[in-house]
Amino acid sequence: MKSLQPHHDGSDLYLSTSSPQLGESVEFKVRVPIDFPISKLHLRIYHDGEARTFEMSVTSFNATESWWSVKAPVLNLVAQYRFLIIEKKSYKWLNAAGLFPFDVSSANDFQIFAKPKYPQWINKSVFYQIFPDRFASSGKVRKIPAEFVRRDWDNLPKGRDITTGVEYFGGDLEGVTEHLDHITHLGASGIYFTPFFAARSTHRYDASSFDHVDPLLGGDEALFALSKAASKKGIRIMGDLTTNHCGAGHTWIKKALADPKSKERAFFYWDKSIKHGYEGWWGLASLPKLNYSSLLLRKLVWDSKNSIVRKWLRAPYNMAGWRIDVGNMTGRYKDQDLNREVMRGIRQAMDIENPDAWLVAENADHFPADLDGFGWHGTMNYNGFMRPIWGWLQHNPEVEGGFFGLPTNVPLFTGEQMVAAMQMFNGGIPWRALVASMLLLDSHDTARFRNVVGGDAERHLAGMGLLMTYPGVPSIFAGDEIGLRGAWGEDARRTINWVDRSGWDHEFFAQVKELVAIRRTSHALAFGGLRWVDVKDDCVAYLRESKKEVLLVVVARKSTKVDIDLSEYGYSVENSVYGPSAHGSRIRLNLERPTVGIWRLQSPKK
Repeated sequence: MKSLQPHHDGSDLYLSTSSPQLGESVEFKVRVPIDFPISKLHLRIYHDGEARTFEMSVTSFNATESWWSVKAPVLNLVAQYRFLIIEKKSYKWLNAAGLFPFDVSSANDFQIFAKPKYPQWINKSVFYQIFPDRFASSGKVRKIPAEFVRRDWDNLPKGRDITTGVEYFGGDLEGVTEHLDHITHLGASGIYFTPFFAARSTHRYDASSFDHVDPLLGGDEALFALSKAASKKGIRIMGDLTTNHCGAGHTWIKKALADPKSKERAFFYWDKSIKHGYEGWWGLASLPKLNYSSLLLRKLVWDSKNSIVRKWLRAPYNMAGWRIDVGNMTGRYKDQDLNREVMRGIRQAMDIENPDAWLVAENADHFPADLDGFGWHGTMNYNGFMRPIWGWLQHNPEVEGGFFGLPTNVPLFTGEQMVAAMQMFNGGIPWRALVASMLLLDSHDTARFRNVVGGDAERHLAGMGLLMTYPGVPSIFAGDEIGLRGAWGEDARRTINWVDRSGWDHEFFAQVKELVAIRRTSHALAFGGLRWVDVKDDCVAYLRESKKEVLLVVVARKSTKVDIDLSEYGYSVENSVYGPSAHGSRIRLNLERPTVGIWRLQSPKK
C-alpha cells in the first residue's frame, strides 16, 4: 500500500491552531499529490449542527504536491469536519478514516475543539509504569496483614491460587526513590504508578482509603519524599484512581452495611438477589461499585477543594495527573448511565486544581464518544496500538489466557491488517485524543511483550521502535527495558533483581535507551502528523512530519526488502537517526532480521 493520496490530520501542519477560541477562524489545509485528479476541494464543517461548505484554493505547490487552504470559523466547542474532493464526474470524501469514493456518515469526521490546549509536556514525555509491590524494596521490614503471604524478592508470583492478590514481595516507595537513577538512565520523564492507596490486596485496586498512601509502601511521607526527589530529576508522577469502585475494607461500604440509614448507603447499588447484597465490579464482593447519583459521593471524589481528585494534585504531592481505572465502566450500571457526568466532573476538577495535569482513562477506546474533549484527555491505547502490534509482531508467543480479553490465542496479522486496525481506531477519535493517549506494548494487566515475541529480542526492539515513534505518550512497563518475561497479567508482575543483574538484557536496554532519547528530543515525534508511506506483510513505513522536522520510520518484523522512493513525497535523506544508513531520495535495503530504521529527511534543494 502506498499513500500517494490527499492527506490531512489534526497536527500543526494542517491547522493554524488546534485549540481556537470559540468563534475564531481557523485555517484548514490539505496536501494533494500533484497528479491526483481534482478540480475543486471544499471544507465541510458543522455549524450549530448544520453542515456548511467552504471552497478551498491552492496556496502553494511544488513538483510533488499542492497545498489547498481555506479559513472558516469554529462556532461550537466541538466541530466536526471533512473534505469534499470534486473531480469532473465524481467526488471523494476525505475524513479521519481515509479517502472514500462514496458518501459517508459523520462518524469518522475530523474534530477540532474550541478549548485550551491539552498539557503540552506530555508531547515529549516517556512514562515508566511501576507496580509498587514489585519494583524495588528499601529492605524495611513491616508488619503485614494476617491474610498476606510474604514472598522472597526473587520468587516468581504464583498468580493462580488462593494467594493471588495477597502475595507480598515488599516493594515500597522508598525503594523507588533509591532507584530513580535507573529511570533517568533509561531516559523516562514520568512514572505511572498503579494504585498506592491502602488496601486489602497488594494489587491495591480495592482501596480501603483514598486519603492516605498504604503504610506498607511507606505512607504519605514516602510519597512526599519520592515526589520531591523525582522533581529534582525532572520526573513527573501520575497516580491510578479507581473511580468505578472502592474496596470492601473502605469505611464507606463498612458504614453502609452497618447502618442502612447512613449517608454512605447511597454511595452503592443494592440488590437483595446478590449474596453480599450490593453490586461489585464483575460481581465481586471485594470491589463495591460506586453510585454517583449521590451528590455527596461526587463531592468527596471530585466536586470540592479537598476532594480525592484534587488533593493529590497539589503540594506536597504534586501529582502530574490521574490514570482512571476502568473509566469506561465508571457511572454505568444497568439503565443508569452517569459516565459522562462523572468524566466531565473529574476533568473540570482537574482543570481547576491544575490545568496542566494529564487525565487518561483505561478502556475508553471502546467508547470513542468519551474522548469528546470534555472528559478524558486520552485513553490507554490497547485497541488502536497494542493489540494490532501484538498480532503483527507475535512470534511463537508464550502467552496464556487468550488475546487480551478474547477467548482466542494471539492472532497473526499482516502489516496491512495491523495498519487497518490502527486507522480504524484513529478515524473514530479526535487527533488531540490520539496524541494524548498512552501508548503501550504491555502493562500490569497483560503478558509481557517479550513473551508475545517468543523471547525474540529483535522483534521486541521492533515493537519498541513503534512505541517510540507512533503518535501518543509512550509507556514502558518496569522491567520491559531489561527483557523481563511473564505469560499473563499476574506472571508479568515480577520483581526486578537489582543485586544480580546477570539476567538483564543489557544490550537491549542500551538500544531502548537510544530510542527513548530520540523520542524525547524529536520535534516530529512530539508534534508531527502521521502519513503511511508503505505497508507490506512484513514491513511498514510512515512519515512523522512537523513544521521543524520530518522523520521516516521503517519497521520490519523479519528479513525483507525495502524500496521507498522518497522523491514521490518531495524528500530525500538528510541523515540516519537510528538503524541502517541510507542516502539520497531512494531507500533500498535488504534487511536480514527484524529492524527499526529512522531517518531525518529534507526537501530537495530548489
